[in-house]
Amino acid sequence: MSDPRPVLVVTALYDPTADVVSAELHDRGVTVVRLDSGDFPGSLSVEAEITSHGVWGSISTPSRTADLAGIRSLYYRRPSGFAFRHLDEKDARFAVTQARYGLGGVLASLPGCLYVNHPHRIGDAEFKPSGLAAAVAARFDVPPTLITSSPAAARAFIKRHGPVIYKPLHNPVYLIDGASSVVKVADVSADEADDGVAGTAHLFQLLDWRTDYSKLTYSVVQPPPGIEEALRGYMRHFGLVFGAFDFAVDHDQRWWFLECNPSGQWYWLESETGLPMRAALADLLERAT
Repeated sequence: MSDPRPVLVVTALYDPTADVVSAELHDRGVTVVRLDSGDFPGSLSVEAEITSHGVWGSISTPSRTADLAGIRSLYYRRPSGFAFRHLDEKDARFAVTQARYGLGGVLASLPGCLYVNHPHRIGDAEFKPSGLAAAVAARFDVPPTLITSSPAAARAFIKRHGPVIYKPLHNPVYLIDGASSVVKVADVSADEADDGVAGTAHLFQLLDWRTDYSKLTYSVVQPPPGIEEALRGYMRHFGLVFGAFDFAVDHDQRWWFLECNPSGQWYWLESETGLPMRAALADLLERAT
């Protein structure tokens, strides 16, 4: 007998990775309810009652309604932020806070639901310093990394370890002339670490592989001894079910941990490698394994 419980997919309207997973689940006869929390409260509504018997109620989009107690799994990807543009700044700030802790709290409290991943665990794991510390504890090799707002410390680190890259600690989307843009990972010299470093926190690291995507090729490899065990230890530390790990492999075949993105992109690698990644994630969400 098929399982009638739906899979909840929480993400923005444009998300090709969520698109292919949703299509895979649909082809299997699994009901998918997709929503963007940024649509709340306009085209998205929630009714949740919490009693001594549990959490009851529903969440509704223009086309579907899901029973909160009947959701089998939640695929939390990249929803857009709450926006109350019709309100003044003070009221909008209050409304956003209520939406975050109201709708967000309900989505984080679904009974019997498998989270891929739980939004609170994603939040914990997105702090790069915490991730690097957890990687050390999991016995990954971690490249020398500096987090600082001191120009002098940055210059000294670059001179000691160069070549060094700069990458943002978190990467919000900027709108430049109406187009979305993000701060890219890039090489940085000691001369470039000027007084502007004092303006906020910056992350400098010994190595990275993403400075020239055009030269990259892709193939399936077997990790060396210890990597799989360290992966599992890292995931347990943050309570993650899924993670997109980035490593750099040096000329001595030593694997260096760079980061783990708990909501990372992966579908582009399926066509490059032939690995059944979409099917594997659908298996997880369907709870078929």
